[in-house]
Amino acid sequence: MIDDIFNKINNNEELSDDEFLELLNINDEKNLKRLFKTAVNIRNNESKTIKLTSTVHITNKCQIQPRCKYCGFAEKTSTKGYYNAFYKSDEEILSAVNSIEKARIPRVSCSGGYGYKGKQAVNSTKIVKSNSDLEILVNVGGDLTKKSIKQLGELGVDTICCNLETINEEVFNNVKPGERLQDRIDVCQMISDAGIELSSGLLLGLGESNEDRIKHLRYLSNFDTLAEIPIMGFNPYEDTPMANHPPFPLKEQLKIIAITRIMYPKIRITVPTPTIGPKNVEYSLNAGANNLATVIADNYPLEVKGVGSPNYGNYNEVVEVIEDLGLIPQKI
Repeated sequence: MIDDIFNKINNNEELSDDEFLELLNINDEKNLKRLFKTAVNIRNNESKTIKLTSTVHITNKCQIQPRCKYCGFAEKTSTKGYYNAFYKSDEEILSAVNSIEKARIPRVSCSGGYGYKGKQAVNSTKIVKSNSDLEILVNVGGDLTKKSIKQLGELGVDTICCNLETINEEVFNNVKPGERLQDRIDVCQMISDAGIELSSGLLLGLGESNEDRIKHLRYLSNFDTLAEIPIMGFNPYEDTPMANHPPFPLKEQLKIIAITRIMYPKIRITVPTPTIGPKNVEYSLNAGANNLATVIADNYPLEVKGVGSPNYGNYNEVVEVIEDLGLIPQKI
């Protein structure tokens, strides 16, 4: 059965959901290596260039209530996160953007808490596009309106991210009691309808099944401008309701990366370096990923906590790993 599946992949034949599930159920070392090598070959046939994305956290003031049970980013959620509330000034945002460009990192992600209907995303896009040549991704989840998406498009935003995280509605409602899955789906559709590149991904290990994960990946193809799929494994934050929930196993995360590459040969697959760890960046690249996010240069002027820090996404370390694998880090 496995041999037949790999033969179909090599012949560029479409796999069924059951065949993808068969790949996810691989546990022996020989076929795991085969799976990852297949995914890497598909990526490398498209390009060996690895995109790097840095970050600016605009604000951790989030108006979602009740809070998402796993969140370690918003104010007062985790003592290991920011904890104290902040809202970055235009000068602080610009200082971070200048440091990212100086480090020759080509792309910045501007993200923030919920409750501003896209205003913070619009403001950060103005700053980035007026003062740099950086590509910009904005990520404020489902906190966007048709008007703010239109404004972002007019400003030249490169990508808008709205992660569904899981399309198992029961799981979504349990871990994100202050949001509705349909609202996030609607935002993804508005982004796509506006002709703007969409990033939308999975947060693995919330309680969903492998069948849910395959269904989720298939579902994303409904959005015409889908260009990027972040693959994130759950990691618990202290003090949160899910502090004792188990982290998602690295091996299973790598399998999802590989099958995403097989399903979407040309897609940008993003792995946030903090959620996989600096030592494991190599494994994600060797499973087919081609964008490393939350990469922080040494000259970065702001504190980064909650979803990573310079200790977990150091630019020099990341570039060294990429080059050691014979791949090419994208630079300005």
